[in-house]
Amino acid sequence: MALRQPPLYDLHADRATFTDFGGWEMPVEFDSIRTEHAAVRESVGIFDVSHMGEVVVDGPDATELMQRLLTADMASLDPGDAQYAAITDEAGIIHDDTIAYRLPDDGDPRYLFVPNAGHDEEAYGRWVDRREEWGLDCEVRNETDAWAMVAVQGPDAPDAVADATTVDPADLGRNEIAAGAVDGVESWIARTGYTGEDGVEILCPPEDAAAVWSAFEGCQPCGLGSRDTLRTEMGFLLSGQDFDPDAEPRTPYEAGIGWAVDLDTGFVGRDALAEAAETGPEEAFVGLKLRERGIARHGHDITVDGEVVGHVTSGTMSPTLGEPIALGYVPTSLSEPGTQVEVVVRGDGKRAEVASTPFIRDK
Repeated sequence: MALRQPPLYDLHADRATFTDFGGWEMPVEFDSIRTEHAAVRESVGIFDVSHMGEVVVDGPDATELMQRLLTADMASLDPGDAQYAAITDEAGIIHDDTIAYRLPDDGDPRYLFVPNAGHDEEAYGRWVDRREEWGLDCEVRNETDAWAMVAVQGPDAPDAVADATTVDPADLGRNEIAAGAVDGVESWIARTGYTGEDGVEILCPPEDAAAVWSAFEGCQPCGLGSRDTLRTEMGFLLSGQDFDPDAEPRTPYEAGIGWAVDLDTGFVGRDALAEAAETGPEEAFVGLKLRERGIARHGHDITVDGEVVGHVTSGTMSPTLGEPIALGYVPTSLSEPGTQVEVVVRGDGKRAEVASTPFIRDK
């Protein structure tokens, strides 16, 4: 199957190195991962994140449908608010995580939620099937192809956005969204991101994506390589790697996002998660710091006294810290920061210790 190409593909074709990510041909690197990572941590960078999905739900029963399919309390959102949540099945296993926006409206409630790359059709089908099953009155549309998305991230991002748009990020709280214009292009501007830094994510029509990108000409272009090192330093989950309903089935409590679960709402999987909350998870998602030379990678074993006790789901050399870090699952009894373990890298056990996340403590 041919890879989907984002609206900015032709603009980046001569400069970026591309990779297959979630069925999309996306820029992985423009200059170097280290250069791009440093720009976001120290000043400002811009990412093409048009591989993310966009599903819109509106109508009289839109709030009820969202409430029953996401783990967070959607009914508590005012127009312009956003909330991180998980999509779980009846067993409480995460199928995806998402940001859901309550869009400003002039009548019936309207929501936009953002599935991860390659999950838009699955999410759309789930929403439509449940709407029909429950007899709810709302419309569900997969609008992924109707939007381009860029992220402007870093400590200098608010100033860059204020200069280029009609929305001043200072007027937006964290996890808020507003309509505005970027170089004359009508867009949605949200104070959200996946880097641990301040900044915004901008949704615009795909035919205007180049104009929006060019409005931030002074920002360092960044690819998915630095996006991954940035999110790993923060301990953020990556769908399909740190959790997956088939290869890495995890509940929100195991995956460390129990704070995004509201058991007072009747979402799919609520009963299973209420039981899991009472008993507590047997395994926990933790950070790891390697104390010997070597890079932990997805699938590497975590051992204690030669016995396998867990495994790595993500790992990298932290550009900020200058040391190897990783994320993975261990028994809850071994999840306390400072616990000594080993990570098996190319057959050799490397000394490591459990660490708190984010690894970058001042973020």
